Amino acid sequence: MKTGILEVLLVNAKGIRHTNIVGTPSYYVIIECGFQSQRSKTSRGKNEKPCWNEKFIFDLSSFDCNMNSTYLTCKIMDTELFTNGGFVGEAKVHIGGIITEGINQGYIDIKPAAYNVVLEDDTYKGQIKIGFKFIANKENYMMRKQESIAEEKGPSHNSICGSIWRISWWKFLFFYNNKINSKDKQKRN
Repeated sequence: MKTGILEVLLVNAKGIRHTNIVGTPSYYVIIECGFQSQRSKTSRGKNEKPCWNEKFIFDLSSFDCNMNSTYLTCKIMDTELFTNGGFVGEAKVHIGGIITEGINQGYIDIKPAAYNVVLEDDTYKGQIKIGFKFIANKENYMMRKQESIAEEKGPSHNSICGSIWRISWWKFLFFYNNKINSKDKQKRN
């Protein structure tokens, strides 16, 4: 059974259309993958380059991996004060190849790249930067997640047992070294 986890990293956008009538625009993105949809937080950053740096996880079933999730759609929306928000543009990314390659290899990591933002009139204005990871099954995903958490924390040097162990070895080596040095001095004299 082909299942997998698609991790989407929404980085930033630049050169997109400014839709606010008054005030500074703040943008959010609606990410759709198959029948699943998620919303980003509202952007931070300057008008010209909204920044999100946010990860989204889509749990894909065998149906999604086979047919349903061949495209990922990112709709950029503007939170305007006087309306319910305005459509800025969207980027549609073909992810069928990422899923296929991820299933074959067990894991694939695509570094963030810029994708064109398409407006309502089918013209392009600006780009959105998105990265992808696909892990072929949940067990691998959980193992990789635990490994990355362990790497971030690093080796634990704060435990009491670890401290006692290091101190004991340090004392042993220090006194052993002193003992050898004192014997050498006695032999020389």
